[in-house]
Amino acid sequence: MKKNLITSVLMTIATTILLGIVYPLLVTALAQVIFPKQANGQLIPGNGKAIGSRIIGQGFSAAKYFHSRPSAAGNGYDAANSGGSNFGPTNQKLIDRVKGDVASAQSQNSGTSVPIDLVTTSASGFDPHITPAAAEYQLARIARERNATVDQLRVLLGKHTEGRQWGILGEPRVNVLELNLELDEQFPMNRQAKAQ
Repeated sequence: MKKNLITSVLMTIATTILLGIVYPLLVTALAQVIFPKQANGQLIPGNGKAIGSRIIGQGFSAAKYFHSRPSAAGNGYDAANSGGSNFGPTNQKLIDRVKGDVASAQSQNSGTSVPIDLVTTSASGFDPHITPAAAEYQLARIARERNATVDQLRVLLGKHTEGRQWGILGEPRVNVLELNLELDEQFPMNRQAKAQ
């Protein structure tokens, strides 16, 4: 009995050290060497600090920016409450919210159909991408705000449209944060003031 107790205690200590300390440190070190950007959250730097992540969506509501998908995470993009609303398609709260979002989007682009990803949330609530159609839908509004042409913005959008992963997985998509960052760089809001 005493021998079995000593063996089990030693085995617990050994496996705790091996699997709780050595293995996680080894995997972390390998990830830092082989995939450093992914291991560190694919952070996007700006002004000497991280301004976002390529894989975590952010909410944009100003008319001068491309808008992300709506977020059901807490009050929207709440990192402590990731997840969808879990409302079914017949839930009145969901129907009312989507109708309100459609009406709001159509007030900016009357007479055109609203792409579904501009009025529906993703499962995580942090989807960093929208479809190219959702970005295209917003071009006229942003062109007015930025004093640019739709064709100029369409070139920028084309540059940020990612194809299917490995040519077969997923659908074409646009990373909203990266697109908005280049939008600020290429079409700053104060460029008229600089020209005067």
